[in-house]
Parts: sequence; C-alpha cells; structure tokens
Amino acid sequence: MLELAESGRDIRRVERYAIARLPKDALTDGSVAKPEVVEAAMREAWKAMQTKTREVALALPAAAVITKKILLPQGASELDIETQVMAEANQMAPFPLDEVSLDWQILGPAPRSPEENEALVVVSRRERLEERVALAEAVGLKAVIVDVDSFATLNAFEQLAYQLPDNGRNQTVAIIDIGANATHVSVVHDNQLVYQREHALGGYVLTQEIARRYDLPIDEAEEAKRKALLPDSYESEVLQPFLDAIALEIGRALQLFFGATAYHSVDHILLAGGCAAIPGLDDIVHSRLQTSTLIANPFAKMAVSSQVKARQLAADAPALFVACGLALRRFDPT
Repeated sequence: MLELAESGRDIRRVERYAIARLPKDALTDGSVAKPEVVEAAMREAWKAMQTKTREVALALPAAAVITKKILLPQGASELDIETQVMAEANQMAPFPLDEVSLDWQILGPAPRSPEENEALVVVSRRERLEERVALAEAVGLKAVIVDVDSFATLNAFEQLAYQLPDNGRNQTVAIIDIGANATHVSVVHDNQLVYQREHALGGYVLTQEIARRYDLPIDEAEEAKRKALLPDSYESEVLQPFLDAIALEIGRALQLFFGATAYHSVDHILLAGGCAAIPGLDDIVHSRLQTSTLIANPFAKMAVSSQVKARQLAADAPALFVACGLALRRFDPT
C-alpha cells in the first residue's frame, strides 16, 4: 500500500507506504484463491500505514480484462457513445453482458482519422472486480477506482520518462516487472503501450532454489534471502545462476515481442518489481542484451515525508511501481 500527497504545485510527496507479503498460492491466474489470506495481508499493511485515508485505488491484472480501441464520431452524444460501446463490448466479451463490468475513455482524435475520436473500451468479468472490492471493504477501505495493472504501469512510467533522452519520445522502452510469481512485460513506444505479455519466471524460483540448496523450509528460505543470512557460497552458487536465467528470459521475451510486432529493437529496458532491486541485475541484463538498462524508481523527483526512510524507499521503489501508478490516480483532474 502506498499513499501519495501534494507538496506544492505539480510536486508529489510519498506520504507513507507498507509492504505485506503474500504466500505464493494466495492468488492464482489473477483470481483471489485465498480471500482470507489476502484480507489478512491487506489488514496488516493498512495497520502499518497508520493513515486516516480510507479511499483506495485497486488494479485488476491485465490477463483479467479485454481491451479494444474503437472509433467514435466527434460530437457523438453520450447516448450514441454508450450504444456503440455496449455493442462493441457484446462482441468483445466471451460471456453474457450481465456478467460484465465495462468502462471506456475517449483518448482524443484518431491519428489516421482526425474527424473521429479514438476510445479505449475495457471489459472484465464482474466477479473479478467484485472480489477485490469486497476485500477492501472487509478491511474497512472504500475502493473508488479499479484500474488495470498495465495502465498503472504507464502512469508510473510517466514519472521517470524524464530520465530518457527527449523524455522517451519516439523511443521504444521495455518495462520488465519481475514479481514473485511472474514477470510482466510491457513495451511502450512514444510513451504509448504497444505490447504486453506475462511470463512464468519470478522471484519465487530463487526462494525455491535457496530452500533446496540449503535444506530450508520455504518460509525460512524467504526470510534468509530478505535478511541476507545465507552462506558465502550463495552468491556464486545460487544468485548468479538465477540472475543469468532472468537475463535469458528477458532476451526471450523481447524476441517474442519482435516476432509479434513490427518492432526489431528496444532503446531501453526498465526493470521493475521486487527482483529488480537485486544488486547487479541491471548490469547483467545490460551486458547480455547490449541495451541501456535502468532500475525503475518513480519516486526520484518526489518529495518524501518524515515518516518515510528515503534509503529504504529507494530500495523498495521497483516493487512499488504499480502501486505508484495507482496512487497517482488521486491527482486525476476528473
């Protein structure tokens, strides 16, 4: 959980944050497999936050939604827009419309048809949305926004695009979010999302290897990994092969991107997620793929409240990438 606040004109401040860990099987394929476990983790993080703010933004995984861009006549009435959106949603959703949650947003004039507006339509099974809202309510929170994690990624990316030449314009950036159980690949060209895919490799693989190599229960292996309580041989025997495997998987992911699109290269690789903070990963990825590689820190230009330890925030920043994108919704003009 992450809370952002305003700190002067166009300046954001990291007010507070908290991280509570989930067991591997709490979520399965984007669904909440163990609601009581997820609720307990949310309650733990909420308590650690010590905030009075109860309104929250949540995210659905990209795999749980279907998106499509459509064209609408400029000047169309709300009724006409809703009618066309419903017709499109009926075609998009492989299940009855009464089981669907949907939303749309006008993006602006269509690049190839300026007399029409481009709109983004998003549909999901209502039960996927409701299960997350119910969890928030069980903790005493009110979900005012349900976003999609890939859109939240784009929101957070805007906070660090300034680090790229010409603010990322006319460049292709691969955002590699390496979580505990999966790696999410989002590719942005000219600051617009052009590709996304999920891969199976995540940090839990490292935990499993630690448990196997040193004959530890999974919980103890995770604790030893986080607190650096492992033998001297750990780095060469376990960590280095894991980092090599991540670099190899990123290379494969980019090849799949090239094969599925008209793109043949990326200008930058941005590493996010909990594993991105592992020392040396950026150097290995840069060396293996010969591509500019950065660690994601969307808070680099933000102020930090006295309740947050700046050094710890810098270490946790990659893991808070999606949370940052969600928290930024607080400042939406509408």
